[in-house]
Amino acid sequence: MRIDLRSDTLTRPTPEMLLAMQEAKVGDDVYEEDPTVNLLQERLAQMFGVEAALFCPSGTMTNQIAIKALTQPQDEVICYKQAHIYKYEGGGLAFNAQLSVKLIDKQDGILKPQDIISCINPDDIHYPTTRLVALENTANRGGGAYYRLQEDIIPIRHLCNEHQLFLHLDGARLWNALAVTNEKPEDYGKTFDSISVCFSKSLGCPVGSALLGSKALIKRGKRLRKVLGGGWRQAGFLAAAVLYALDNHRERLEEDHQRAAILAEALRQKSYVKYVMPAPTNIVIFQMENTEIAQKLVNYLQSHNCWIGKISEDSCRMVTHLDFTDLMLESLLVILHQFNP
Repeated sequence: MRIDLRSDTLTRPTPEMLLAMQEAKVGDDVYEEDPTVNLLQERLAQMFGVEAALFCPSGTMTNQIAIKALTQPQDEVICYKQAHIYKYEGGGLAFNAQLSVKLIDKQDGILKPQDIISCINPDDIHYPTTRLVALENTANRGGGAYYRLQEDIIPIRHLCNEHQLFLHLDGARLWNALAVTNEKPEDYGKTFDSISVCFSKSLGCPVGSALLGSKALIKRGKRLRKVLGGGWRQAGFLAAAVLYALDNHRERLEEDHQRAAILAEALRQKSYVKYVMPAPTNIVIFQMENTEIAQKLVNYLQSHNCWIGKISEDSCRMVTHLDFTDLMLESLLVILHQFNP
């Protein structure tokens, strides 16, 4: 039995999802003639209460399209210092949008208005023009920490309005946040100028993300998607997987969260673990006593057919997902218990 917790992108389509894909009606999406893609985009726009949606191959693409569409070269974006848009998108902010970046250091990745306001540049030719604030929900490197709409996001929206800034959401794991807060997607649609949501992580689809926003944003986004190589043809097979997941895989997310909480608590009991971040959703990040023990643990787990991510010299990450079962959890807990550094 292989246990792979390196990422929630490692899931395989369920038999039911494969059947939905097989039965999908398709066309050419570049000509906007794929009925299943069109149905998905219409459903997402309605779900989030926005004017339009654009189905894309990846979350990196939807983030990059949104940020490029909302900014001009020499502008600056404010974000968490370990945000996906900055750390894991290949320097796309500079390459695609020619932007400067103002980074905020927060352990859990959850920004507050007071963090942001000091990063807004004055209207001075010596500085780039502050144009955009980007939030990440849940925060990957923040251990799956999540924002609450009224308490956390709405005050940031007011600040952006006051300073005429756009607000983007990297909602790659927004589904996990919504499963905890029970907030409504349409309230997010009313709050952000652009939203990226991913389907290949928490929802267990083989591929796909969507950009959500105004008709003008999506019209611009289609042109940018094309130049980035994201104009796809019979994408309805993939859209069918997303439609299935929206109907069948959202309610089970709490199972992933419960298993992550159990893993986090088990790790806190280990003498060789220095610190475990709070794990409110499906991501468990923990720091070892030193780099040697961290590597020993990774090697030990691999020798028992268990795989986790090493995100720094002394820190590791586990991400629970659709293909991580209770039986796997029980087995992993036994394996961890037997580890002797």
